[in-house]
Amino acid sequence: MGTLASVFEQSGLATVAISIIREQIESTQPPRALHCEFPLGRPLGKPGDSVFQHQVLDAAFDLLKAESGPVLVDYPEEINDDADAPLSCTIPPADDSSKHPAEAEARGLLPVWRRSYEKYGRTTVGKAVTPEQVPEIITLFARIADGEDWTSVGLPGDPTKLGADIKNFYEEASLSLSEGVPGARQAETWFVTQTKAGDVIQRARIALEKQEAGSYFTTYILPMTQVRDPEGDSND
Repeated sequence: MGTLASVFEQSGLATVAISIIREQIESTQPPRALHCEFPLGRPLGKPGDSVFQHQVLDAAFDLLKAESGPVLVDYPEEINDDADAPLSCTIPPADDSSKHPAEAEARGLLPVWRRSYEKYGRTTVGKAVTPEQVPEIITLFARIADGEDWTSVGLPGDPTKLGADIKNFYEEASLSLSEGVPGARQAETWFVTQTKAGDVIQRARIALEKQEAGSYFTTYILPMTQVRDPEGDSND
């Protein structure tokens, strides 16, 4: 971001950056930056609070008054919330004992996901499979997690895209299971740490590492903030 801003400035375009990670903005040194101590994923602070968001934007655009830089200014208000605390969601039961428990869990969430889709009218599921296919794909990952060769279980595409579809399916379903607006990564953390499918993907990631499937798959099959070793310790 800082490098791109500098390129624009050299072409005669004034720029302002909003920073969430101080170390990153200090290292790239854009011409003008407003650093905000807000949760990741919320560069304007408070969801649904247009007054506060406009105050942040006004503070950022005020930096255009500085003719030279680099200028780095701290926004005067910090926001600390439970951005990483998992949501409290009760998953409806799926009466399907013939399926893997994680697949049965996802099948129980299909009606919930549909409610979210009907409410918001959009979805981020579909990079590789449809929402209806998500449960059976979870079973394929469960087989990998249990030691099968990842190239022979029949994955219908890139494991990272499939993992993203599963995660997005659960996050979107959680919108109909929780009250209020989730924190920045609460739904993500709930999926990874509180659901059977999240456990399957975490264990499948570890199995892919052991099978030397490639760093691309093992690095990006889950968000980097959610990658944990076999003992459950976070790597970040």
